[in-house]
Amino acid sequence: MIAPLRVPRFRLIWGASVLSNLGLVIQGVGAAWTMTQITNDATLVALVQSATLVPMLLFTLPAGAMADVYPRRTVALAALAISLSGTSILSMLAFANAITPVALLILSFVAGCGMAFFWPAWQSSAADDVPADLLPAAVGLNSISYNAARVVGPGVGGMIVAGGSATVAFVVSFCLYLPMVGAQLRTSARRTLTRLPPERIGRALITGLRYAANATPVVNIVVRSFALGAIGGSVHALMPLIARDLLGAGAGTFGILLGLFGAGAVVGIVVAARLRQRFGTDGSASVCIIALGLSLTVVGVSRYVPLTGAALIVAGAAWMCMTQACSVGLQMSVPRWVAGRALACFQASLSGGIALAGVGWGLFAERFGVGNAFIGSGLLILLSIALRRVWPLPEIGGAYVVSGVGAPDPELVVRIDGNGGPILIEVEYSIPVRQALGFHRMMTTVQRLRKRNGAYGWSIARDLGRPDVWKERFHFPTWHDYLRQRERLTDQERELQSSVMSLHAGTEPVVVRRFLLGPSEVDLTSDADHANEWPQTVIQ
Repeated sequence: MIAPLRVPRFRLIWGASVLSNLGLVIQGVGAAWTMTQITNDATLVALVQSATLVPMLLFTLPAGAMADVYPRRTVALAALAISLSGTSILSMLAFANAITPVALLILSFVAGCGMAFFWPAWQSSAADDVPADLLPAAVGLNSISYNAARVVGPGVGGMIVAGGSATVAFVVSFCLYLPMVGAQLRTSARRTLTRLPPERIGRALITGLRYAANATPVVNIVVRSFALGAIGGSVHALMPLIARDLLGAGAGTFGILLGLFGAGAVVGIVVAARLRQRFGTDGSASVCIIALGLSLTVVGVSRYVPLTGAALIVAGAAWMCMTQACSVGLQMSVPRWVAGRALACFQASLSGGIALAGVGWGLFAERFGVGNAFIGSGLLILLSIALRRVWPLPEIGGAYVVSGVGAPDPELVVRIDGNGGPILIEVEYSIPVRQALGFHRMMTTVQRLRKRNGAYGWSIARDLGRPDVWKERFHFPTWHDYLRQRERLTDQERELQSSVMSLHAGTEPVVVRRFLLGPSEVDLTSDADHANEWPQTVIQ
């Protein structure tokens, strides 16, 4: 598990990432406690958490596209600059005792924006920092860094607030971002060279969303993480109110409770692997959900610090196990070309759920009481176990998705610009009638393969006059998009294509035809000698 830390580049970035993630969380703790001191409105207190996490929902997807298209170090440095600006202004206002609820929410939002752009670039850079055989372990360590900071950080922040003030927490948060800036400047940028120009951000975003929608592991993780954040996120949004309203205590007790929640996260890191070995990924997730639901219910009914603290230890461990399973499972299930965007989908769903929890459970607590909010959250999280029947989590121990070697460019007669399109691809198969049902079922999987790699308008048709002839058709916006799809095929996807090809029984190989839809007069004039010579090539 710790083998990637022997790689100097990864060790430097990973150590700095622990501190920067911790800085964001400490800033959030200071902001949350500051809000309790300047207002008695429970909704405003809960909105501090939402203000920090809403940027994850709004900007993480574009940030993931940027991380896949542009140099990740450049994206990371720009994101850190945004976070540093928000935190520095917050520190200065705190020193001047000039913080208002509105200013606190706005600056928390700015700091969250920076981390929203930083997170996909950092997480998806693991493949650039370590050899391929160490990538699974590196993914796990990055997951631990982020999730540990999210659940250990509140405890550290609480102790800083209790021993000093929220102002000290803001200054500490600012300082904790600086090591990552130094680490990024110290390491040289690494970028995979490609003969194709980078995708435009808008198209890269659409491609990433299309991939996520057609990749079952990504869909399952997105749904489960959103449910976890929206239902169980009450523990993050309402943590200050546990100390103030349920226990009638102050900042000291608040810090202790956060520390206990963080200690539970450490326990979760230790026991996560054992739980997966015994129950499997989805089974261990169910165990965590039960533990989280029961612990939140205990928090809601308890009025004693020891009992509440014990429940928060269990809640921290359960939260860590669940989020780590989702993060590692996702990164082991997607190829590197879309890793930033897939991680962005996961983070947006989890952060969006927690942000929704901040608003929803804050309003619920304001009307029905903080204790009832935790009881309701605990009961709903227990009921969410039923989601595993429809959206099971992928097994972390399964085969890692390996990007294959790109296919050579097809030979063309008609010259075409890379931005020319749309492109229609037609594949003709000859399938024996007795194998038609199996072929059709296999093609439903091929359909998802085509769509997640950038195709649209997919269809499969059977010749009514020759029932053994099938034609598959799909489209790409441009010729470059089609060439990118050929480079994106993973080893597993090539195996699927080979299985489909093995059903072909014609005397001639499977034929692929490529068409430029609606060629313009410029296209026809520039290559008049070959205007009607559409190529016919054999799939390779």
